[in-house]
Amino acid sequence: MCKSKQNVRTAHLQGTLQASMIKAGNNPKGAKIMSEITYTKQADYLIPDLTLPTEPELPLGRYALMHRDYLEQHKRVTYLNLLTAGRLNAHLYQTEQTALQRLELLTKQLAAEQGVTEELKEKAPMQWLGMMNNIRSQAEETILSELIYN
Repeated sequence: MCKSKQNVRTAHLQGTLQASMIKAGNNPKGAKIMSEITYTKQADYLIPDLTLPTEPELPLGRYALMHRDYLEQHKRVTYLNLLTAGRLNAHLYQTEQTALQRLELLTKQLAAEQGVTEELKEKAPMQWLGMMNNIRSQAEETILSELIYN
């Protein structure tokens, strides 16, 4: 008999706790409360009709895809927050644009530092090509460590 009273109390307390968490005043971290959720019946189960917000389709390049994979595997919470808020594609597009701009800027700066000029290109094209490949690799490594995998 004591067990049944304890079970009733526990169930009553759980119901009270659940009801208090749903109230807008006790809303942790400003989570949105949906006014109504619709369901679709499949066999004996009711499946909620939930959809992600639509995002504009933006062209995503190499760096954006690498950053998306990194977020998905290593920064799961950030990835899911961006995805459910409908801002993932915009964030990835901005990351891609920033990476391309920084790659161009770093390449020019490193070329100037190392003395790689158009004169060298005319005099020794293979040496110029090797130095430019080195510079591009250095710039890309910097971008990957500072922007894409951070």
